[in-house]
Amino acid sequence: MAETMRAAVFRGKEDIHIEEVAKPECGPTDAIVRVTTTTICGTDSHIWREEYPVSNGRIVGHEPVGVIDQVGEAVRGYEVGDRVVVGAITPCGACYFCQHGDFSQCAGYDDEWGLIGGWRLGNSADGVQADYFRVPYAQANLAKIPDGLSDEEVMFVTDIASTGISAAETANVRIGDSVVVYAQGPIGLSATAGARLMGASLVIGVDSNPVRLEMAKRMGADVVIDYTQEDPVAKVKELTDGRGADVAIEALGIQETFENCLKSVRPAGVVSSLGVYGDKVTVPLEGFVYGIGDIDIRSTLCPGGKERMRALMSMVQAGRLDLGQLVTHRFDLDDIEEAYPLFSNQEDGVLKVAITTD
Repeated sequence: MAETMRAAVFRGKEDIHIEEVAKPECGPTDAIVRVTTTTICGTDSHIWREEYPVSNGRIVGHEPVGVIDQVGEAVRGYEVGDRVVVGAITPCGACYFCQHGDFSQCAGYDDEWGLIGGWRLGNSADGVQADYFRVPYAQANLAKIPDGLSDEEVMFVTDIASTGISAAETANVRIGDSVVVYAQGPIGLSATAGARLMGASLVIGVDSNPVRLEMAKRMGADVVIDYTQEDPVAKVKELTDGRGADVAIEALGIQETFENCLKSVRPAGVVSSLGVYGDKVTVPLEGFVYGIGDIDIRSTLCPGGKERMRALMSMVQAGRLDLGQLVTHRFDLDDIEEAYPLFSNQEDGVLKVAITTD
């Protein structure tokens, strides 16, 4: 008789609930990880609202910490019992995109996935809000956790920290730059931290939630702007001698914040877009300086692979990146149905939730 496990399964709009399902099987290049802690991501909220399409019956989630339960025969250097993190993006390392360094767009070296990018867990494959999950291309995607670091300290290197920081990297933030980050949810807070780590001398965080604005200061913002109290575009211009910021980061995924980024960035500046857009987004001519302002618009997806997570965990270990402070609420896996509306509707001052399997 096949082993079973608990898993959070998508069944329709605002319907993700725990079901008993078969435990995944381990192939030669896979690993099976027993989840100890996971979380709900903003993208999971899009799935919960049916704003991002996944198949009915999909196990969701893509930010896991756990312990290796099984290792495929082709995987070397890992043992059952190792504590690991696995990224939301699981590159194969061998396809066209991986060989060109575009790991987030991995197409896989086999025919299993199709050309859909490297985000598999909770998207094109079953995810991690479960007792166990299967890691594809495990050799490239298992990152051992350094001794002394807790689950909550490293959980976000799997997606939001990596993605948020990559917004500053993609924008090539330089020492002395000014950076404005629109939206201080978990991914925007990570972008704020990334701008500081990259050397920006002025980091501006924009939001209306007082809890998030206060956290933005703790994550590296020099100035925070409550957009309900003052015009953020005018304030950014005032803080940058009328030029606009060198880099504007969009971390929400709506038309308004995207346009505000265009209006806030200086001529020849960079708009770095992180948000997952639930609807069509357009580029207004005026905000784009009628196409002659040399504004560079870039999008980014979470970098993948074990080396990325190792590097981020080394920053956590060195005390340069404090991610554990983002956890404000904790739930057992059995109670995840309560966690989804709380997180998705930003109730009770939530930033991130920790979901444990014990």
